[in-house]
Amino acid sequence: QVQLVESGGGMVQAGGSLRLSCAASGRTLSTYAVAWFRQAPGKEREFVAATRQNGMSTHYADSVKGRFTVSRDNAKTTVYLQMNNLKPEDTALYYCAAGRRVILSAISALSAYDYQGQGTQVTVSS
Repeated sequence: QVQLVESGGGMVQAGGSLRLSCAASGRTLSTYAVAWFRQAPGKEREFVAATRQNGMSTHYADSVKGRFTVSRDNAKTTVYLQMNNLKPEDTALYYCAAGRRVILSAISALSAYDYQGQGTQVTVSS
């Protein structure tokens, strides 16, 4: 069982930045693909970004390309989502998810991941 804990959310003005963290309790995430999803009130959960196992590649939703960056720390215990130039439409509850057998074609599908955290709220004011 992998427990994921997100942190780093908060309230920021449009154009500002936040860095979210996703940590796994007691284990490295290097052998897991890790993705970020978000869900705004009244909307479906959507894919934001992902990093494949061992950092082989990164992937982004079109809406965040050029603004968000997903990365792993050297010890491979935490995955980050650096969010720059935030917009009000980025307001949502952000979740991280981890999976050991996520194939490339399913990288943006929540169902491909085995574990997910409770989420951290990001609010961007205009």
